[in-house]
Amino acid sequence: MAKAAAKTTAPATSPSVERRPALAGRTTTSTNVKVEVLPPAERISLRAPETSIAALSKALGVTLPQKQKTSASKAGRTALWLGPDEWLVIDEAGNDPLADCAGVTALHSAVGISHRNIAIAVTGAGAAATINAGCPQDLSLDAFPVGACSRTILGKTEIVLLRKAPDDFRVECWRSFSDYVFTFLSEAARDGAA
Repeated sequence: MAKAAAKTTAPATSPSVERRPALAGRTTTSTNVKVEVLPPAERISLRAPETSIAALSKALGVTLPQKQKTSASKAGRTALWLGPDEWLVIDEAGNDPLADCAGVTALHSAVGISHRNIAIAVTGAGAAATINAGCPQDLSLDAFPVGACSRTILGKTEIVLLRKAPDDFRVECWRSFSDYVFTFLSEAARDGAA
């Protein structure tokens, strides 16, 4: 009677998964505008009553703004006022704002949205005109000064807009709409250069 040959199998290996940022490395440059996808950042959507603002500001290391259309920045972290009890907190320094909020006992809701959003920089002398090609927001420096932010629209998509300098804007959008937003801004930049 013949013996069956023993089966040998290769050791199981774990699949390798690499998350690639949406639109990584895409840039459009025209005569007076540059549209560029920014590196990944940590983000949280933060909701809290007024009584919790001081404790959260201390934990985050940046004072949460309390006036409409305002933002505050410190050490690579920016807090954008989106409503009376709502902020978008963006950390570009590699720190985790969600972890910083975890120890706060004051009433709040902090949700990590780092993989939901991407950011696109629109810079140069024609930056405001490029954004205004699809955004009804008044981007004059009087109405929307440096540090101003708002939740608004660009074409058919909701965005969060931050003015970092007179000719420097950060456009935050959902990852699923990022190709549309980038393409819209790129076409507007090219049209403005013509």
